[in-house]
Amino acid sequence: MVMNRAVVGANQEPALSRWDHRDAIIYALGVGAGQQDPLAELQFTTENSSAVIQQVLPAFGVVVGMTHGNRPDLGDFPRSQVLHGDQGFVVHKPLPVEGSARISSVVTGMYDKGSGALVTIETTLTDADAGDLFMTSTTGLFVRGEGGFGGDKQPGSQGKIPLRRPDHELTATVREDQALLYRLSGDRNPLHSDPEYARQGGFERPILHGMCTYGITSRLLINALCEGDATRVSGMYGLFSKPVMPGEALTVTVWTDGGRAIFQTRDSSGDVVLDRGTFDYRAR
Repeated sequence: MVMNRAVVGANQEPALSRWDHRDAIIYALGVGAGQQDPLAELQFTTENSSAVIQQVLPAFGVVVGMTHGNRPDLGDFPRSQVLHGDQGFVVHKPLPVEGSARISSVVTGMYDKGSGALVTIETTLTDADAGDLFMTSTTGLFVRGEGGFGGDKQPGSQGKIPLRRPDHELTATVREDQALLYRLSGDRNPLHSDPEYARQGGFERPILHGMCTYGITSRLLINALCEGDATRVSGMYGLFSKPVMPGEALTVTVWTDGGRAIFQTRDSSGDVVLDRGTFDYRAR
């Protein structure tokens, strides 16, 4: 089993993706919108509510790029050994409820972590009609068991936790069937639905998608810091530190400083599952 280090720096063939209001709603439901109060997040869960303008949750753009972009040939290894390491995005122009994007990606690095390899990928979404840049996202994929090749060290990450009391604590409960709902947005990896495949990956049962944990966290932050207005979000980053199981309760601890928040997301046991988080937004 060998990592394909030659892929670093090679641009992938661009791809095209289209979406509409239904795709945006399915994604919002997949990250828990409307579960606690069906009337509280109608801007994400409906397209025809009186006096409510539908919006797209920004992290949906990351999912569009990951699902529909052309995937680089990272090497010969079992895909069950791949975990999401970290994820960030910068919003240049909010995604419309209906639109299309040209997706381009490039592998920016391949780092030796000893017990595995970390692959970093940058993806851009460009408005296929107007040519404006929607989003730049950065993805880290951790490939277990593929380290030891003597590659470069990973650059340092961000999001240092302040030494003071947090400004907010936000909570959400992950439904037992959350992964089955979330996979409708395009990530059909059987690690999140097939018990046998999950066991091959070293898990007792299917785990929640890392991007579902990320999306739930993002949604809670938008509601708390942006008054539910997704157009005020300019970026987000988080480091995945532990898989989440369906049925867990998540707690997001938040420290704010102007237009940037630092956050951590913990599971029911108090273990950090999304670490070193930053959330950038336009304060009123």
